[in-house]
Amino acid sequence: MSSSKHRNARKRFLFLICRFSLLLLNLEEYYFEQHTANHIINKDCKDERKFRGSLKICSKSIIFEPDDNVQPIIKIPLRDCSSIKAPEDNEVFLIKERNVIAPYKTVRVSIYFFTLYRASCLDKMGDQAAMITAILQSRLARTSFDKYRFQSISETLHMECKAEMVTPLVTNPGHVCVSDANLYFQPLNGYPKPVVQITLQNVRRIYKRRHGLMPLGLEVFCTENDLCSDIYLKFYSCQDRDEVYRLIAKYIENHIAEHTAESYVLQWQRGHISNYQYLLHLNNLADRSCNDLSQYPVFPWIIADYSSSVLDLTKPETFRDLSKPIGALNKERLDRLVKRYQEMPEPKFMYGSHYSSPGYVLFYLVRVAPEYMLCLQNGKFDHADRMFNSIAETWKNCLDGATDFKELIPEFYENDSSFLVNSLKLDLGKRQGGKMVEDVELPPWASGPDDFLQKCQEALESPYVSEHLHEWIDIIFGYKQKGSEAVAAHNVFHPLTYEGGVDLNSIMDPNEKVALLTQILEFGQTPKQLFTTPHPQRKIQKLKSLSRTSSHSTSIAESPVSPNEESFEDLTEESITLAWNNIAKLKLDTQFKILPLNWEGGGNLCVSLNDGLGFKKLSIFFSFLQALSSCLILPGDTTVISSSWDNHIYFYSIAFGRQQDVLLGHDDAVSKICWRDGRLFSASWDSTVKVWHCVPGETLSNKKHHFELLAHLEHDVSVNTMDLNAANTILASGTKEGTISVWDVTTATVLHQLPHHSGTVFHAAFSPDSRHLLSTGEDCCFKVIDVQTGMLVSSVTTEEPQRCFKWDGNTILSGSQSGELLVWDLLGGKVTERIKGHTGAVMSMWMNEQCNSVITGGEDKQIMFWKLQY
Repeated sequence: MSSSKHRNARKRFLFLICRFSLLLLNLEEYYFEQHTANHIINKDCKDERKFRGSLKICSKSIIFEPDDNVQPIIKIPLRDCSSIKAPEDNEVFLIKERNVIAPYKTVRVSIYFFTLYRASCLDKMGDQAAMITAILQSRLARTSFDKYRFQSISETLHMECKAEMVTPLVTNPGHVCVSDANLYFQPLNGYPKPVVQITLQNVRRIYKRRHGLMPLGLEVFCTENDLCSDIYLKFYSCQDRDEVYRLIAKYIENHIAEHTAESYVLQWQRGHISNYQYLLHLNNLADRSCNDLSQYPVFPWIIADYSSSVLDLTKPETFRDLSKPIGALNKERLDRLVKRYQEMPEPKFMYGSHYSSPGYVLFYLVRVAPEYMLCLQNGKFDHADRMFNSIAETWKNCLDGATDFKELIPEFYENDSSFLVNSLKLDLGKRQGGKMVEDVELPPWASGPDDFLQKCQEALESPYVSEHLHEWIDIIFGYKQKGSEAVAAHNVFHPLTYEGGVDLNSIMDPNEKVALLTQILEFGQTPKQLFTTPHPQRKIQKLKSLSRTSSHSTSIAESPVSPNEESFEDLTEESITLAWNNIAKLKLDTQFKILPLNWEGGGNLCVSLNDGLGFKKLSIFFSFLQALSSCLILPGDTTVISSSWDNHIYFYSIAFGRQQDVLLGHDDAVSKICWRDGRLFSASWDSTVKVWHCVPGETLSNKKHHFELLAHLEHDVSVNTMDLNAANTILASGTKEGTISVWDVTTATVLHQLPHHSGTVFHAAFSPDSRHLLSTGEDCCFKVIDVQTGMLVSSVTTEEPQRCFKWDGNTILSGSQSGELLVWDLLGGKVTERIKGHTGAVMSMWMNEQCNSVITGGEDKQIMFWKLQY
């Protein structure tokens, strides 16, 4: 959440790029060209005065910006001009009706100016837009990118096309050029500079954007986490946009595809990115941009207490209920809205205004971007009593107002407090009580603007918000945004605000299309839906629960631990963390080969007992006619259980070295077995997982087990692998067709069926905290699933299949098809270490509880013992 120089510079650029931006009355206007000009007052009179400046010709108005900043900027809408006279030398005289601003101005301009004037005289908006578009395309067709603007003569041109650079309320048409080293944009008007240049190697993020309800935008960032981009481009065809995206993407390190929302979920859940950063990423992915006021990033109201002298972040009452939209926080108001909704004809909506719109954004930013407010208010500020005067008053109005449902903007959780201070000494009017509108009035618990923002940041990152933020995400970006879930959550807006709510291409009447688009842009747009299932909750460790009544979440926090009460568990956890931090230092300790072992025929089973540290081995061999699929040693080290492709499960006595019992429980090969708390779990190619209660014989002469079938988990196809969570209450199974199933063992019911792999699932395992499930398959992918919601929260593509693995929730140690051991940074999606091991596929892997010793078995018939070397 740091306030970097880059971010501040970009914001100054966005808010000051057009000191003349008050020219705009209709949200967006093309800026064609500018000329050096003189503003002449009292022409041909003794007191004639001349002011030098620049005349800017836009699609619906002209602006004179004097060089002397003391002089006002003059704006004349072309439709207000009573006449435009053009002598033979093209010296143009413009006379504004009623002579309100200035009587005369003179300048030499191009013929396009007169065409634009004729367009402004047309009665219908659609006809105006069509004529302006034709003028623009004609200009662009007659020009091209100036190759002399290349940074180096050795640059190679890859692509050139027409596009527009988008900034708040201003769109600059021009030419985009992509070389082998740089991205260029050359505006027709030469503003804000003749050429905007971005070095491709500096690009860190790129996003495809929906602009004006069309998939034509592209936003480029040269930083990892900043709110403001380096350039936002709108293309005239989706093909041009996608080709520029492709050319830029190959310069981004490890760029495979555009980020998805799920790719950030795991990072957020594990605490690797903050709540602020996560919301920033979600806004980016949902087409929200600082360059588009109709799709400005949206952040939640967090704090509900603006009257106390001290802000207590340990009390749930301090916080807003994040499980409800703003319009549903006041029950009395909500009842009125619901009643109106039920009586309303189609299309129905609960709220007549949106939670994010250009008007609301500029309401908050009027003190730093007054030009934009003047634009929306026809050259005037809003009434003083309706301005952003007080934090507490604004919050109260959002709770009680009949038409006010606005959320916040990111600036409330950053470090720049200038939007709260009238540092420009603007005359924003006088309130009814006679008080002038100056700085924003802060709550009693804030000592100043900077302190207010700091406390807002602390609130956003607090344990309570971390536990409940997923509920707000469900409303704004998730499954409660549309459909029946939105109705149930009282979160229904006008259909035109949603992606796909209207197809502009289907509207043939140009006037209707322009009017509809203007309406949508002014009203605001709902973010693109990112999630269609409930969003996972964030993991909070060792923080006291601030649980608030909610039907959708429960606290997962633990009690705080005093620094002087370090437990044995803490020390064990520290040693495990240390081991995983050094897992790349695994060294081969010893190895041996079992002969004549055949993984696909018959062979011998070697049982090796060891102390987990020194690998002191006691080897016992058992002979089989069928190959084994899985084996384990029961607690007490007296019995070995093995499963076989012959449909049987065998019990062997270690002390006597012979078969003790056999269970024929399946109709096809048994692929995997697990033993937990006296229960045997078996997975089979007969499309089942079975749970058995095993009771040993009561006397020494009767060593046979009694087997009672407790549960029968039916699948559609063969089951290849399975795993249980730490509490033995949830089972995950992976099939030959790539489906991951998550089961409630206590009720024998399926919780999630997830077709996440395109081939056989080789291995699946829960994270140590049981919140996530990792799986790998023959499709060369790692998949991470949130167990509670079933959401895919991470996907990593591998070069070759990974047959088995161990993981701690962040780092993976996997055995590959080629025999290497690979260490993966899961959150970064990359291999950090390759360890040479087997000469064939690594088929199985065991790790001790301290996570500092590993045993692997491979197709090369080798068993290898590995130890960490710190």
